[in-house]
Amino acid sequence: MADFTHFNEQGRAKMVDVGKKPLSQRTAVAAGRVLVNRQTFDLIRSGGMKKGDVLTVAQIAGVMGAKRTPDIIPMCHPILMDGINLELELNPERCSVEIRATVSCDGRTGVEMEALTAVSTAALTVYDMCKAVQKDMVITDIRLVRKTGGVHGDYSREET
Repeated sequence: MADFTHFNEQGRAKMVDVGKKPLSQRTAVAAGRVLVNRQTFDLIRSGGMKKGDVLTVAQIAGVMGAKRTPDIIPMCHPILMDGINLELELNPERCSVEIRATVSCDGRTGVEMEALTAVSTAALTVYDMCKAVQKDMVITDIRLVRKTGGVHGDYSREET
């Protein structure tokens, strides 16, 4: 249990005290995708969904999700983020919406959870906006791609 910093002496959850950690520039990049069928893909691409522009709404939702991360992930610290960028692309070969979020801050704790929440929120929004047309969409491959800064150093995932 010593490796897990989110537990107190009684083994119960706690919020880690980051007050004595030095400030550092931190970034995190997360990615994920929503697999759709060809009809749904074509409707997203053409702007034909009844609820509106799927990619724009999902992008805004992802930004909002990143900002609300400490409200839904219990042990996340509220962080003053410097930037949140969401990129959504249509991949015709995979018949998917590819989502990538980059979050940055100058702080005492990382922004990995904010980047992952941004991707997750954007993916759920794609699902919500398209569910009238397709129920069997798959949200998949949500992952941390890269992070920089902090005492644990940099991380970069080998993408295949």
